[in-house]
Amino acid sequence: METARTHPPRATRIPAGVALGIVSAVVEALFLVVSAVAVAGAAPAAPARWRVRATIRRYASTLARWERDRLAQFHGVEVPPGAPPRREVAYLAARLLPGALGLLAYGVLAFGVVLAAIVVRAVLRGDLGVADALLQVVIGTALLLVNVQAVASVATLDARLARRLLGPNERTLLEERVRELAASRAGVIAAVDAERQRIERDLHDGLQQRLVALGMLLGRARRSRDAERTAALLAQAHADAQQAVAELREVAWRVYPSALDGADLGQVLEMVAQRSDVPVRVRCDLPVRPQRQVETVLYFVACEALTNAAKHAAATLITVEIGTGEGHIRMAVHDDGVGGADPAGTGLSGLARRVAALDGRLRVDSPAGGPTRVSVELPCG
Repeated sequence: METARTHPPRATRIPAGVALGIVSAVVEALFLVVSAVAVAGAAPAAPARWRVRATIRRYASTLARWERDRLAQFHGVEVPPGAPPRREVAYLAARLLPGALGLLAYGVLAFGVVLAAIVVRAVLRGDLGVADALLQVVIGTALLLVNVQAVASVATLDARLARRLLGPNERTLLEERVRELAASRAGVIAAVDAERQRIERDLHDGLQQRLVALGMLLGRARRSRDAERTAALLAQAHADAQQAVAELREVAWRVYPSALDGADLGQVLEMVAQRSDVPVRVRCDLPVRPQRQVETVLYFVACEALTNAAKHAAATLITVEIGTGEGHIRMAVHDDGVGGADPAGTGLSGLARRVAALDGRLRVDSPAGGPTRVSVELPCG
């Protein structure tokens, strides 16, 4: 489970983050000055030079980590580690620019506050007319808006410098992407193998046994000389044949949801909901029909969540909500059952691998006592 990071209110967190950035820039400037003096003093002796550089890198990493925390807490910018020590020192030097600009912005703001106090005092004394006072208010408001924009621009510059110098380089990102693709490929293969084994068990333990019983019923009916008993056996065989067809249809849909060929995801899930023993509400709001592989993954996730809720959660109502936002398709399956679903279980873990293969995320929130919420997020493209 991913835990959400708590942030201060948006109206105050960016100005507070810029103000803390000014303080940290002062600390970093002092650190760079002391480091330069220490390097110059230790230059003649190689052992001392290596010790000084190691110390500088250690403290630079500490300051860079503090900056990552500040950006995440106040600016909502997550900068993953991965920069070498030399780039961390370069970042601390580059941070002097947003620190100086932030100091300038807050200095202008303080100067404006002083001028505003002078204007208010003049109005209260009657030294300033109404027209002049309104003109000063308009000018002050315009300057305040410019100053607010300047603070926001400093925060943006600060975040860009951190991403550029503190984040991993392109090669590291490419290697990480290759590892993710290799892991997702292996996960898909494992999920397909697990699904094949599951289908084989369903065919062997369910459909095969039912067909064997059906053959025995037909054999008994064929050998029977009692017309009424023959009719009863044939009626039972007919019912078992219908049940076998239904089970075969369920197995076939687990392999490939052919209903998606003629209907969209919302309509297919409505059909699934009608066959559910638990009441299901489906709300599908997709302005454009997604790609087929996206629909298929969402279908399998929804069916697995509905099956788990009906079999294990003792739920009385299941809600399926599908929508879009920020370039992603989001689906949430919520039930009012007893909870306790295991994300590491065979079914859900296999679905998580299917979702990861499309660069998506699957989250399961199922505390003991319920309720359970299965959320999926997939890219629209």
